[in-house]
Amino acid sequence: MTAPTSFDVSAALDRPKLGSFGLRIVILSWLVTFFDGFDLNVIAYLSKPLQADFGLTTQMLGNVFSIGIFGTFLGGFLFGYLGDRMGRRPAILFATAGFSALTFAIALSPNYPVLLALRFVNGLALGGALPLIWSLNIEFAPKRLRATIITLTMLGYGMGVTVAGPIARLVLPHYSWPGVFVVGAILSFGATILLFFNLPESPRFLVSRQEKPDAIKRILARMGISTPEEPVQFVLSDEAQSSGGQFRVSMLFEGALRWLTPLLWLSYFTSSVSIFFITSWSPLILEDLGFTADQAAWIASMNSLFSAAGGLSLMRFTDRFGPISVAVLPLSAVPLLLVAGLAPISLTVFLVLLVPISIFLGGSHYGIQSILGFFYPSKIRANGTGWCSGVAKIGSTIGPLIGGYVLATSLPVQMTYALLAICPLIYGLAVLSIGLIVRRAHRV
Repeated sequence: MTAPTSFDVSAALDRPKLGSFGLRIVILSWLVTFFDGFDLNVIAYLSKPLQADFGLTTQMLGNVFSIGIFGTFLGGFLFGYLGDRMGRRPAILFATAGFSALTFAIALSPNYPVLLALRFVNGLALGGALPLIWSLNIEFAPKRLRATIITLTMLGYGMGVTVAGPIARLVLPHYSWPGVFVVGAILSFGATILLFFNLPESPRFLVSRQEKPDAIKRILARMGISTPEEPVQFVLSDEAQSSGGQFRVSMLFEGALRWLTPLLWLSYFTSSVSIFFITSWSPLILEDLGFTADQAAWIASMNSLFSAAGGLSLMRFTDRFGPISVAVLPLSAVPLLLVAGLAPISLTVFLVLLVPISIFLGGSHYGIQSILGFFYPSKIRANGTGWCSGVAKIGSTIGPLIGGYVLATSLPVQMTYALLAICPLIYGLAVLSIGLIVRRAHRV
């Protein structure tokens, strides 16, 4: 019997152009992140009607917000496991259909306990979608475009957060808070239908599992990649073989990952602390510094736009120079935060400083998201990104808590920006270490 012909799928996918097929995956992924951002964050604009209908205290309302974030924390682990067990496509469909159905169910909540339970389960699906999208896009993208593509897909999340407020304000007067959830659910479900008919499975995942060679051929053919007619042995020449068997957490620490995984966790964790610190407390801090409530709200809302600008400016450098370029933005934010927090400056100068601070901190958050899945083999990539995302959610929770503690002290409000500099300093040094480890590995 003739030995099967070896076909390197990784080399075939590292094509010179993204192509219409790859662009379609990016657009579909953008829709997932958009509705993920919208469905998770729109509840912040519905607090007053929810309080009125259910008789919620401020603490009870805070529980509704917090339990959703806790759900996203667990969802990263759960769907990371499912993504490496079932495949990227079914896990993504499961997540998007799940948060569509659960967002609709929230609109039907009869009381506070049911609202709390549904918000938690919805968080599981919302938290699981993003790591799966990162994994799928990394596995389809040419290496030279990976950071760019992940950044572009994550801009959908930021856009979902941005439009949540305007959509809520448009729907609330006519249909109250249930109508806002129904609108989100219908639109999310429409995106799920598009995914069902258009989203392919990752050929890298199938090769790593040594499954469905005919499906691999069909997917590659849709991409315009020809494979031999005779029996083929599909391989991934650019990936080290991970340990066999079921996923174990120890797989995330094999070989160079014993250094890279803790550094990725530390980077994403500290970045999340700083981002959610600023998101939660900026309006109050700005008011205390002397800005009006309207000015503070407007300045805070611009943060997402500056963050997106930072991410867009960084993505091509990351693809060209590797992870080490991501370190530039958080380290650049450190001296600016120290000046903003310690120097005797006017409100005008303070406002000018906030622009590059938002660009550097927000852009670096996009930066770490763009490289999370680079270092894991396809067989455990969804688990790798899922665990990173889960650890980061701890930072997302701690950030607002730290802010509340600091603001409750007798320290000058402006000094909170100086204290915040600790996070991008740690983040920058951690991601700089990642870049040095990767460069050293390439020289060996």
